[in-house]
Amino acid sequence: MACPKKKTSHRKQHQRRAKNWDITLASIGTCSNCSQPKVSHLACTSCGYYNGREYLLALPRKQRKATA
Repeated sequence: MACPKKKTSHRKQHQRRAKNWDITLASIGTCSNCSQPKVSHLACTSCGYYNGREYLLALPRKQRKATA
């Protein structure tokens, strides 16, 4: 294994690692059940369906907070 002659500075470390710090937005698709926009790989917030099955009980937003 190679032995470095000098210590790598903090600036050089951050420059090297900065490529992996990119932030990507979640991809948005449409629900196959209700055709509303939804985040991919998550259940639909309007109808509660994911991949053709009902996973969440669809309640109005005010009732969701009260029951949770």
